[in-house]
Amino acid sequence: MNVLFLTTGRMKSIEAYSLYPDLLRQFRAHGHTVYVVSQREKNTGLPTELKDDHGAHMLYVRIGNLTGCGRIEKGVTTLQIEGQYKKAIKKYFPGVHFDLVLYSTPPITLVGVVEYIKKRDQAQTYLLLKDIFPQNAVDLGMMAQNGLKGLLYRYFRRKEEHLYAVSDHIGCMSSANVNYVLEHNPKISPDTISVCPNCIEPRDMSLSPTAKREMRDRYGIPQDRKVFLYGGNFGKPQGISFLIECLRNQKKSKAFFLLIGGGTEYHKVETFIKSEPQGNVKLLKHIPKDDYDRMVAACDVGMIFLDHRFTIPNFPSRLLPYIQAGLPVLACTDPNTDVGKVITDGGFGWWCESNDVERFSSLIQTIVLQDTTGMSARAKNYLWEHYHVAKAYQSIVTALRIE
Repeated sequence: MNVLFLTTGRMKSIEAYSLYPDLLRQFRAHGHTVYVVSQREKNTGLPTELKDDHGAHMLYVRIGNLTGCGRIEKGVTTLQIEGQYKKAIKKYFPGVHFDLVLYSTPPITLVGVVEYIKKRDQAQTYLLLKDIFPQNAVDLGMMAQNGLKGLLYRYFRRKEEHLYAVSDHIGCMSSANVNYVLEHNPKISPDTISVCPNCIEPRDMSLSPTAKREMRDRYGIPQDRKVFLYGGNFGKPQGISFLIECLRNQKKSKAFFLLIGGGTEYHKVETFIKSEPQGNVKLLKHIPKDDYDRMVAACDVGMIFLDHRFTIPNFPSRLLPYIQAGLPVLACTDPNTDVGKVITDGGFGWWCESNDVERFSSLIQTIVLQDTTGMSARAKNYLWEHYHVAKAYQSIVTALRIE
């Protein structure tokens, strides 16, 4: 079977350890031929190019800029991708008959490409729903459903509905996602939607006590503190203002907070730390990926933050590297996502609402004094039992009745 995966991200290699390469390797391992269409931004200076990558056919399409640019340029680029991808597929894969098209959100603007392949090849289509847009933008005040701002919302809402309609099956990250999509999209048949969670190919990321000390020393992390790690994007969805309030309230805490990442709200955290030195907070914008993977295992607790205004049930993928390294997780989220329930029911972490600074502080005090050895073991076991990439693969082929 020929499997086409569409993404507006940059997939460097099918051998990389990440959500989508891990999934595509599962298809390859089961005898399917994998084709990938991803992007090359204009600012890389690289052309459109087709490469062979360990048996996978990787088509890198030159597009405009999505990063390091203004909103208008990013918006124009996003709207042009659909036509650019379709043109590239016609040119580079003219004789290939695709049996299955896999694609994820964000964005929702590849619907034209999906529909084209579906009609041309009578292909089956499967949506990996990772983001519910444009409602998430409405929740954060970036769009409105009414007035002049509502024009943009209605345009993208029609795109979203079209994407759902052209998808033979929709795989959602959790049960809360399934329930939300069905409730707000009555045209979708319950038979065409199911849970297909974020999954990875688990690796042993544990470090010896000596290696942990070396990693902490390398980045100036105290050896005698319980270290709480936030690794990932600092953006509006993460509710950075709440994170800052939590840190401000921890100045006298015995915990140490390590923050690693970048994003549109990074400067807010940086300004806070410079203007109000905490003594127990360290901010790192970027470190090498290998170092980051080792640093996760050198910490004690992973943290997840989501803006309290969300009405859509997000399920952050950053949970996976935490529990792969055996870190129990503290989730501070809106009440609509079920990630907190998964963590607490699984016995490998804690949850509080992301508008309750006092509850956050109370949990930190408890965790600092708590022996989390058992939680660490349960975190690793939960990954193997629920988020192994083989489960995502099986969910897809079962839904589409593929052998």
